[in-house]
Amino acid sequence: MVDALLQRGWCRFAEDAAVRAWAEAALPAARVAMHDPAQAHWWQCEDTWFVGVDALDNDARGAVAGGPSLCGAPVSVISEMFGSLPALHKAQVSVVREGYPKPRAGESEAAFGYRLRRDAAHVDGIRAEGAARRRRIAEPHMFILGLPLTDAGPDAAPMVLWEGSHEIMRTRLRDALADHKAEDWGQVDITEAYVAARREVFETCERVEVHAVPGESYLLHRLTLHGVAPWRAGAGDRIIAYFRPEVATVAEWIEAP
Repeated sequence: MVDALLQRGWCRFAEDAAVRAWAEAALPAARVAMHDPAQAHWWQCEDTWFVGVDALDNDARGAVAGGPSLCGAPVSVISEMFGSLPALHKAQVSVVREGYPKPRAGESEAAFGYRLRRDAAHVDGIRAEGAARRRRIAEPHMFILGLPLTDAGPDAAPMVLWEGSHEIMRTRLRDALADHKAEDWGQVDITEAYVAARREVFETCERVEVHAVPGESYLLHRLTLHGVAPWRAGAGDRIIAYFRPEVATVAEWIEAP
C-alpha cells in the first residue's frame, strides 16, 4: 500500500471491521455537527455542501462519543510511513447533497465554471488570499485520510483525484521555491507555479473518481490534486470524514516521500 501511495498518489482500503465500527460511531456525531447552529456557516453552495472543517467532536486518537479509536488498515499504513499515527485534529465533516454544485457565496463566474468543469480541483493547504487570489502554502498537511460515513452511490458527488499529480506538483513547487530560504517558503507567492502545475496535471494525468462505503477508506498523498465531482444521482447525504494532520514545516511538506 505504501508503494501504491507513493507511485499513484493515493491508495484505497477494502472493507475493514475496525474502520466500519469507527464510522458507525462517528456518523451520529457528524449529523449533530451538520445541524449545529454554531456550525451553520459551513453550509455553502446554496446549502448543497457542508464544508465542516474541524466539525467532528473526536479526541486525539479519533474516538467519538466513547466509541473506538481510529485503527485498522489505514492506520497501519500511516504508521508504517510516519512511525505512528499522529495526534488527530477534529475531523472535517464533508457533506454533499443533491444539486451540488451551486455557486458559492462571492464566487466569481470563472471560479464557478472551474468548479463545474474541473471539480474545484486543488491541493490542500494552498490558500488563495486577497482580491487577487494570490496563493501560498499556508497549511502543510501530512496526508489526507477519507472515511465514508454513509453508503452513498458512486454518482453522489464522489471524491475525484488525478493519479501521479503529486510528483508534478512537487517538481513545480520545488522549482518555484528554490531561490528562497526554506524557513520562508510559507510566505512565497506560488500562484504561477501552482496554476501551471494544475494545467500540466489536467493534460497528462488520469482523472479518477473514488467511491467507497463505510468500512472502506482511502489515503491521499498530501500533494495530490483532488476535488469533488458534481452530483449526478443518489439519495440522502454523502458524508465523509477527513483527517489531515499538519506537518511542522513547508520544507517537510515538499521534500518528504
